Amino acid sequence: MDELFPWIEPSGEVIGAVSRSECHNGSKKLHPVIHLHVFNSKGELLLQKRAENKDIQPGRWDTSVGGHIDYGEQVEEALFREANEELGLKTFVPQFLRSYIFESEIEKERVYAYRTVYEGPFSFGKDEIDEIRFWSIPEIRENIGKAVFTSNFEDEFQFLETLKTI
Repeated sequence: MDELFPWIEPSGEVIGAVSRSECHNGSKKLHPVIHLHVFNSKGELLLQKRAENKDIQPGRWDTSVGGHIDYGEQVEEALFREANEELGLKTFVPQFLRSYIFESEIEKERVYAYRTVYEGPFSFGKDEIDEIRFWSIPEIRENIGKAVFTSNFEDEFQFLETLKTI
């Protein structure tokens, strides 16, 4: 069964429901997603390597947690649901960073970005994530533009640096 996501205006106002397949078929129907950047106490950033079977940017390193907001779900509900589903995080304190529109060749998303500090433990399903690990900030900078990371992670990382949060 095809999941349903909110179809939204740039302001975030919901104007209807749209299927996952329609969101990812080039229609560019704007839909909301969450991103959570998980740092450890040393200032390293946890990244996930997307599974090779993913339909978008397989095999690339990406944001700690990223996921769609389901139709009828609130932003923070989706944040905690996705953090639990992807990394097994149940209790953490999110800090809102920003909301922005990201557009690729096939989709258009309103991203709600957060950060948190969390040491672990983590658990993840091998069906969506091949690997997770903490990266030092210099190591991330060294690999920007080398097809190691997803394009949206690279954009968001550069924004994080301007905030001086890393």
